[in-house]
Amino acid sequence: MTARFTDRVVLITGASSGIGKAVALRVANEGATVVLGSRDKDTGEATAAELRAIGSKALFVPTDVTVDADMAALTAAAVSEFGRLDAAFNNAGAITAFGPVSASDPTGVATDGWQAEIALNLTSVYYGVRHQVPALLASGGGAILNNASNLGMVGMAGLAPYSAAKHGVIGLTKSTAMENAEHGIRVNALVSGAVDTPAFRATTGATPEGKAGIVALHPMGRLGTPEEIATLCAYLLSTEASFVTGAALAIDGGFTAR
Repeated sequence: MTARFTDRVVLITGASSGIGKAVALRVANEGATVVLGSRDKDTGEATAAELRAIGSKALFVPTDVTVDADMAALTAAAVSEFGRLDAAFNNAGAITAFGPVSASDPTGVATDGWQAEIALNLTSVYYGVRHQVPALLASGGGAILNNASNLGMVGMAGLAPYSAAKHGVIGLTKSTAMENAEHGIRVNALVSGAVDTPAFRATTGATPEGKAGIVALHPMGRLGTPEEIATLCAYLLSTEASFVTGAALAIDGGFTAR
């Protein structure tokens, strides 16, 4: 495999499983030093150990992406431990609020549900970018990739807070890309379809009916794999994508082309 990330330090949030872990493994196999952020210490440390076992330098930092100080500490750890930051993948996020906007259930789309969804899926990315940009500038430039998901481009009934947050990620991505293009920092958004991850299998895909309903929304008639998503992520984080910035790129089995 091409060593596109030799001597490069890559930071990844939501890195202990699913897409984040797949991207960590992909860039590590291409020579990257990887800094992993996740709330789950056990799986985070296990992922770091797995990366070291294949010859990569890896550091796990317990991180709650909804806490600005944690995101600052994650970036600072990359710089203090390895001397620089070259790329960052703001991947952490999840759907936690379900139901119509008018719902009164506090676990759904009432005020608490809305605030929690925005914090996890949008404010966290803002925290990441605001600390990553100065670190990338100090390294002479680099790349940021923000996970916007397919609901960053389309709406879905019952998931308004998540869709609103992910639409916001694309706006944040485009604005940050414009602010930093002349400084050698590229900022792009990942538009991913449904992916066969542990989180998917534990929630929507927990039943055959749930999985089938999601699969039916994808013209290709299947879920994506974390490894497929990692292929595009690695390209966008690498210097091969040197003329790509401010873009929202879909890898979604045709979901957003419907």
